[in-house]
Amino acid sequence: MAQTVRKAVFPVAGLGTRFLPATKAIPKEMLPVLDRPLIQYAVEEAKAAGIEHFIFVTGRGKGAMEDHFDRAPELERTLEAAGKTKELKALADLLPDAGSISYTRQQAPLGLGHAVWCAREFIGDEPFAVILPDDMVKSKVPCIKQLVDIHAKTGGNVVGVMDVPRDQTNKYGILDVSEDDGKLAAIKGLVEKPKPEVAPSTLSIIGRYVLLPDVFEHLGRKEKGAGGEIQLTDAMARMIGGKPFHGLRFEGERFDCGSKIGWLAGNIALAFDDPEVSDALKDFIRKRM
Repeated sequence: MAQTVRKAVFPVAGLGTRFLPATKAIPKEMLPVLDRPLIQYAVEEAKAAGIEHFIFVTGRGKGAMEDHFDRAPELERTLEAAGKTKELKALADLLPDAGSISYTRQQAPLGLGHAVWCAREFIGDEPFAVILPDDMVKSKVPCIKQLVDIHAKTGGNVVGVMDVPRDQTNKYGILDVSEDDGKLAAIKGLVEKPKPEVAPSTLSIIGRYVLLPDVFEHLGRKEKGAGGEIQLTDAMARMIGGKPFHGLRFEGERFDCGSKIGWLAGNIALAFDDPEVSDALKDFIRKRM
């Protein structure tokens, strides 16, 4: 029986240069999608999957995230005095349990693999989730829960995957598969950002992972890969063989909120489902079209 996944790592040390100057003083993870920052969607997704310990790998200038997941007594008193119970409840609902969040610093931008490695002391010897907040997934069942459920059945490692156009394989980690039933693919190899002509498939990893702690041994070698960075994909590739490794075509729609068009699309998609703004937004779009 697979060990329960209780911990999740959130690599949030990136500079968000694609959103400058907006991200000069605000972490990109605090950019709002409708009425909540990106990082809150990621944490809520993890909580809905049964995650109990939330580990943030941060960098300089990320203090706003710590403040967001903390009490704000002055604001709470102001809302209470104004009788704004709805807003007070929203603040209370976003707070994780006391002691359930940990922070560590990635002191140099050495890649996603290095960021995950920085969380090793918090993970210990148990399977864990990795959630990249830039990838927001709109789904009935939270995306990381879908992976956690598969891990409970198969054990081993599980990554969220989706098909991408072949001419875009050089932007992603790509799977080489041995079996594929249309939903779950058995992985025999992983390649980071291959050129389209040599890519083994068009199945791309997105920012959702359930990994065994064995990955830290490989990440600890600090071998640099594509872009001169320590790549998580490379470390995962070295784990293939002894234990199950699967790619799950998750149910849901993924928005790359690390790009301007993905962030805008995510805002619109969620706004269409919000009864307070949906009709007005659709009317505005019709007029602009």
